[in-house]
Amino acid sequence: QRRVHGTLSECLFFFASVFLMKAVVIDAHGEPEILQVRTVNVPTVAAGNVLIAVKASGVNPVDTYIRAGTNNYTAHFPHTPGKDGAGIVEAVGEGVTHVNPGDRVYLAGTVTGTCAEYALCLAAQVHPLPDNISFAQGACIGVPYATAWRALMQRGRAAPGETVLVHGASGAVGLAVCQIARAFGLVVFGTAGTPAGRDLAAANGAHATFDHTDEAHFTEVAQLGKADIVVEMLANSNLGRDLPLLAKGGRVVVVGSRGPVEINPRDLMSRDAQILGVALANVTAGE
Repeated sequence: QRRVHGTLSECLFFFASVFLMKAVVIDAHGEPEILQVRTVNVPTVAAGNVLIAVKASGVNPVDTYIRAGTNNYTAHFPHTPGKDGAGIVEAVGEGVTHVNPGDRVYLAGTVTGTCAEYALCLAAQVHPLPDNISFAQGACIGVPYATAWRALMQRGRAAPGETVLVHGASGAVGLAVCQIARAFGLVVFGTAGTPAGRDLAAANGAHATFDHTDEAHFTEVAQLGKADIVVEMLANSNLGRDLPLLAKGGRVVVVGSRGPVEINPRDLMSRDAQILGVALANVTAGE
């Protein structure tokens, strides 16, 4: 309990401010310039909800697609961006038992968006954050690591001892794939466009790295052996060249693409190979 002293106007201002917060808000799709910081109401906690005091908000490509209204994404307006975040539990609704006020947590999805001082979540979207992981790191878990796990393990059906080529290994999803694949006992090849990116991929699990700005990297990868899985971040550029790199029964898992691409179906037929798509929106509650 807190005792408030002051004039009537000061007391009214205090109580009003308790239920207000700053949030990034958009009223329509558009370029980044439409993002505005506003004072809005703190969300109300209902049964099955968790209110989070946000300490860090993750920014993923999907957040920009939603803001812009591209790639088949849209939003209900007014809209506060942010699927991922991390912070401290402020309040829990009836029926929530796995977290308590004061707990450090990371968020994999929200009801109201993480680009705000407070975010309302469904209970299933809130996960304990270990003490050795910072809030900034926690805000980078949700979309990247769920996508990486979905691509490698659920869609790609990775098995220990297989070889995976992470085509675009220095981004958030690519680094997560490298980490998971290495921990799971795969041989990991990773590509990146800069020396720093290749060093980062190696530090996060890649056994060998390649410069994907150099066309010769396809030959260099092939010289090391066939890939059982290719996790592809830019299919419109690489898919046609990925297929010949596959072993029999190989799988290309498409995480990203920025346009159409032409392939030779015989590169699939001769290997009994597969091209598989990934979209987190298709993940079931059980998965």
